[in-house]
Amino acid sequence: MKSVREMMKDKRRIVIKIGSSSLMHPETEKLDLFKIEKLVRILVDLKNSGKEVILVSSGAIAVGKSTIGLHNRPDGLPVKQACAAIGQAKLMMVYQKIFAEYSTIAAQVLLTKNTILNEVSRQNVENTFHELLQLGAVPIVNENDSVSTYEIEQVQTFGDNDRLSAIVSSVVDADLLILLSDIDGMYTDDPNTNPDATLIRQVDCIDEHFEQMGKSTSKSGVGTGGMAAKVAAAKIATVAGADMVITNGNDVSNIVSVLSGEEVGTLFCSNKSDGFDLMEWV
Repeated sequence: MKSVREMMKDKRRIVIKIGSSSLMHPETEKLDLFKIEKLVRILVDLKNSGKEVILVSSGAIAVGKSTIGLHNRPDGLPVKQACAAIGQAKLMMVYQKIFAEYSTIAAQVLLTKNTILNEVSRQNVENTFHELLQLGAVPIVNENDSVSTYEIEQVQTFGDNDRLSAIVSSVVDADLLILLSDIDGMYTDDPNTNPDATLIRQVDCIDEHFEQMGKSTSKSGVGTGGMAAKVAAAKIATVAGADMVITNGNDVSNIVSVLSGEEVGTLFCSNKSDGFDLMEWV
């Protein structure tokens, strides 16, 4: 019988989320084009091998603030939304240019929480994803930050793209969600402060013990999601029926390692619930 890791080779529909910190040079907070080109090449190669790939990409606000010369993450809502509008266009331009070099179509899908909450619009989103994948395109998903309202984010926004990627996994009925993070996976404690913290290779069931272990911290100044957000995403993805892996986005070839069955990152095993209702998790 195959191990859970060996079964990664058989995954057909894969959602991959990459965070802002994995897309930017840490010294300048400008786009790391070499890494993005490598990411795109890997995604196209996966598609060429017969897999369906959806990318959830952060980075709109980070790219926007860099474009207009801001050195710190903006605090004011109008500035955040302006940065998102500027940055999202530039980020998609980069993605489309590089995907085109590999004869692949990149398609932008911007979502808000209300899109998922509304039954009609949610069905429309499902149909759009289905058609894009049928056409051989790679959907690139982000929250529509230029219109989402941060002050009441518990009502209007997903909160972070870890959660968004888990929701997308549910909407498209994905087999696997890979979160590319700024850390190797989930540790027994914060490895930045505790040298004795050890990497957890596999989580069969997310109970209160693992929820408490997820620390709401992030090393990056450009990202928003910490380990607590990733554990919350894992709860959604696994009960929806997908396996989820957290691995280090500093080396995007970890995607290939995960899908080759190698023991990289932390694997959260699927625990599909027959009574799963996405609306209870949005």
